[in-house]
Amino acid sequence: MRVRGAAGVSGTEWMWGVHAVAALLAEAPARIKRLYLQRGRRDGRVAELRERAQASGIAMEEVTRGWLDEHLSGARHQGIAAEVRPRPLGDERDLRALLAGLSEPAFLLVLDGVQDPHNLGACLRTAEAAGVQAVVFPRDKAAGLTPVARKAACGAAERLPLFQVTNLARVLRNLREQGVWIYGAAGEAGQSLYETDLRGPVALVLGGEGKGLRRLTRDHCDALIRIPMAEAAESLNVSVAAGVLLFEARRQRGV
Repeated sequence: MRVRGAAGVSGTEWMWGVHAVAALLAEAPARIKRLYLQRGRRDGRVAELRERAQASGIAMEEVTRGWLDEHLSGARHQGIAAEVRPRPLGDERDLRALLAGLSEPAFLLVLDGVQDPHNLGACLRTAEAAGVQAVVFPRDKAAGLTPVARKAACGAAERLPLFQVTNLARVLRNLREQGVWIYGAAGEAGQSLYETDLRGPVALVLGGEGKGLRRLTRDHCDALIRIPMAEAAESLNVSVAAGVLLFEARRQRGV
């Protein structure tokens, strides 16, 4: 998306919405290049963010609602948007380093080809609430960390360790070599979530919308598990399934 004065500028992303901008101000204010505020909007939350940005010395500009609507393609911006420097995401090497430094059993979420950025953001928000230490997702054929995903994550995208990898099967193989048990969610699996011991180092793997786990991903799982559901129900949204799986793991882990 182009914003006035930013044409031809590389290395720029956009974030909007109160929660997303607030999280960025709290976690990484240096990444904000400029804050855009809707002129004349009366919103105490936006006013507070303006004060915090001013205290951090961040450049600000007041614009009309029409300007924001146009430049953000009609997104629900809540009267505030930020031009930001992209957050660097971790890779396979960074993930190995994180695991090596953990003082408690690993608790990871792996997303295999989630396509909808709203679902990606919702999964990140759920993962943070459940106490997940990191989220892993592939670089190709999957939703990236877009402004829509960031807004849906309500700040979790700025706080959680995130790893975007080029070869998910290789990452799963490496996780197993590091002692992490890999459990993939599949509706046809014979083993129930509630019969599975999730107290040790685990990575829970969820597939994308529609097709679920890819074959190669399944092959690298130690076991496939299912969420018991009523017969009339076919499947759950991936972010809902993530919530069920992650909070059962959290319950078992005594948190």
